[in-house]
Amino acid sequence: MTVGELGRVLIVDDEQLIRQGIKHYLNWEQEGFEIVGEASNGVEALEIIEMKHPHIILTDIVMPIMDGEELTRIVKERYPQIEVIILSSFGDFDYVRSTFQSGVIDYILKPKLDAIGLLKALKAAADRIPSLQMMDNHASVDLSVGQIIQKLISGYEVNYDVEKLSEVFPYRKFSLMGVVLKSGESELPKHIKGKIEAEFGQENYSFYYDTNIVLVNGDDFSDFIKFAKQLGESNESYGFVLTETFTEFSQLGVIYKESLIKLLNYRFYFSEQHLLMKQNLPNQEPAVEGFNLDWFTDEFKRRNFDAAFNYLQEHVTKLSECYTLDVYEYKAFIGNIVFNTTILLGNMEYDVKELDHAKYSYFKSIEEAQTSKEVKGQLDKFIQEAKQCISSSQNPLDNQNMKKLLEFIKEHYAEPLTLTDVAKHFHFNPSYLSSYFSTHNTEGFIEYLNRIRIEEASKLLVEGRATISEISGMVGYSDHSYFCKVFKKITGLSPSQYRRKQNTR
Repeated sequence: MTVGELGRVLIVDDEQLIRQGIKHYLNWEQEGFEIVGEASNGVEALEIIEMKHPHIILTDIVMPIMDGEELTRIVKERYPQIEVIILSSFGDFDYVRSTFQSGVIDYILKPKLDAIGLLKALKAAADRIPSLQMMDNHASVDLSVGQIIQKLISGYEVNYDVEKLSEVFPYRKFSLMGVVLKSGESELPKHIKGKIEAEFGQENYSFYYDTNIVLVNGDDFSDFIKFAKQLGESNESYGFVLTETFTEFSQLGVIYKESLIKLLNYRFYFSEQHLLMKQNLPNQEPAVEGFNLDWFTDEFKRRNFDAAFNYLQEHVTKLSECYTLDVYEYKAFIGNIVFNTTILLGNMEYDVKELDHAKYSYFKSIEEAQTSKEVKGQLDKFIQEAKQCISSSQNPLDNQNMKKLLEFIKEHYAEPLTLTDVAKHFHFNPSYLSSYFSTHNTEGFIEYLNRIRIEEASKLLVEGRATISEISGMVGYSDHSYFCKVFKKITGLSPSQYRRKQNTR
């Protein structure tokens, strides 16, 4: 290894955003390092190690398939010369302690990750590699095309040889295509690269690939736009976006930040479009009012579940149209609703054991969802499960209260009984009692009271001792005509018709 060679760094983390953030923390080449690869788990990392021979590995602890603890152990067994730096959360100290036993150089807490701490850890690792001499910060570095692109994307100004660059990108215009990868993928799949190369080869276009980005260089983009739409149609599990064209290569960083990143975020809300471009966006972003959590909670406590859930679903539908809303804010809202709804039902003494256990699965599915449609699907599924929990839960307290209510009505039906009277007797708010009654009984208060009265009136009509007018008052109706109307609505016959029919049997 020659003096002044860059320290090769491999980043391993299952969260693509974390990897992107790390890449943009430093002016890597100026500090004497270069990123030679990314992996989303230990298995992918071991494959890259074989090809790229990194000096330093920066790895997360908790990852699927193979975690950082196992990766560290294997690396230190097979490649003892490689230094390992661990990324961890506050709760991962037991794992971190284990990796130190395997020989890691340092660890960094993710919540406290910053450029200064990262650079300090990298330089400490480099100092332990005898053959690796850190270059002077002001030394001249002959940057590769990939390094130039990375620096521009990271927001740095770069001096580069225009003529040398034109050998790689000989055409007048540029555009950035972004691809929303599947969960767990760390770079553009080979089959997508293969389709691009098979379609265009080296004719009329030149390409550069980096993780989930394709830099496209060409003169006329009409053919490529048509191809990109077809690519989206045939690869529906991926999301494709394409920026406007630009002619100055130095604008790459601005286009990346102001166009590509935004389009990738917007694509979350436009999953039906096979290729999202700026001209596909609505002229005006739809506005949506804030979610009234207090109202939602009050409706729940009143057991107006259908009203509460309908309001929630309508709000999320409108929210899904606000494409500039940060994806993580959107997901956080849905996740919080799942959490709060489960807590509410538990506080209302419903049996939420299964729902409480399932909520973690919902959190994971929401977090991994690539589109708002997927997230909304998870919410709809949760609501159905919550409704099932509500209908199947036998709440002893509710059953006891309803039994008392029904018995009271049966005992006092002949009196001029009103909902307010019953609410006062049981110390309920009248509007709450109305909602409570209809939620926990197959009939509302008025329907139930009328049915009890008409059943008693039917018995009296069959006995034949009292007149219809007298019976009306005996079962609690002060208005004889209203009694006749209610009687016919429930039985299908007027009181006199009912009496005649029963007497002819």
